[in-house]
Amino acid sequence: MRAMVLEKPGTPLMWTQIPTPQPGPEQLRLRVRACGLCRTDLHVADGELREPKLPLVLGHQVVGVVESVGAAVAGFRQGERVGVPWLGGACGACEYCRRGQENLCDEARYTGCQLDGGLAEFCVADARFCFRVPEGPTDVAVAPLLCAGLIGYRAYRMAGEARRLGFFGFGSAAHLLAQVARHQGREVYAFTRAADRESQDFARGLGAAWAGAAEQAPPVALDAAIIFAPAGELLPRALAAVRKGGTVVCAGIHMSDIPSFPYSLLWGERSVRSVANLTRRDGQEFLALAAAIPIRAETTVYPLERTNEALADLRRGAVQGSAVVAIG
Repeated sequence: MRAMVLEKPGTPLMWTQIPTPQPGPEQLRLRVRACGLCRTDLHVADGELREPKLPLVLGHQVVGVVESVGAAVAGFRQGERVGVPWLGGACGACEYCRRGQENLCDEARYTGCQLDGGLAEFCVADARFCFRVPEGPTDVAVAPLLCAGLIGYRAYRMAGEARRLGFFGFGSAAHLLAQVARHQGREVYAFTRAADRESQDFARGLGAAWAGAAEQAPPVALDAAIIFAPAGELLPRALAAVRKGGTVVCAGIHMSDIPSFPYSLLWGERSVRSVANLTRRDGQEFLALAAAIPIRAETTVYPLERTNEALADLRRGAVQGSAVVAIG
């Protein structure tokens, strides 16, 4: 099969042929139709996440059609459309798994990192960690829901009942969660790079009450803020923007170092939380919500052989909404 393969971090993906994978007893083999890209793919490709297997097929927002079903799989059939998320497996027996915190399992394995992902014509995945995806939206429209949506939703839930909610970085995750927030009657305040007027206009078009540069103070104190951009220097700015008792959620799997800041920014019972991965419960809840609203993903689409171009556009902030690779 044709695939885009990472052979060494820091180098472009290779457009090549590799053996078509065969499903194990608990796996599905999918003919891939679309695979979303996000900053986690950049962190893996750039060597900022240091545990990937090599060579590696990147991509962890996979939409495909079941082509074959492992002997021990129940509940899926050939021809069914399913999604494969970042969390590709967990031990199921440790303290975290027993508590429903499989996202913290030390033996967890991740799609497009320890497990080959969806930037290929076919992929295999543990059926227990696959999702049925909403009917109706195209494969390309569904793909961003599987990471930007799912992990964004986990961060969103950690913000509690915040009525005034700030998003630092307005890309793939933020533009999806802004639709959830507006559906629930909350106010969205969008923070972007200073010169990024296009993203600010994009946020306003999705109903943001205010959009401006990350260096600016919002017009009102926020109840909570979510940092989607992987920039540690945004944490003190987010703390300064939330009221006493407010919460700042760091939503990325990787972030640059956080600079020192005065205790006065944290004082007043402000809290800082991080998000690690996702659980299957997150997926079930969010995908049902996405279908009910319904959420519409803004996408820029690339063919498989142009994945390196897509990653370069993502790296320089040239993608409005979500980057998606269409396959086949």
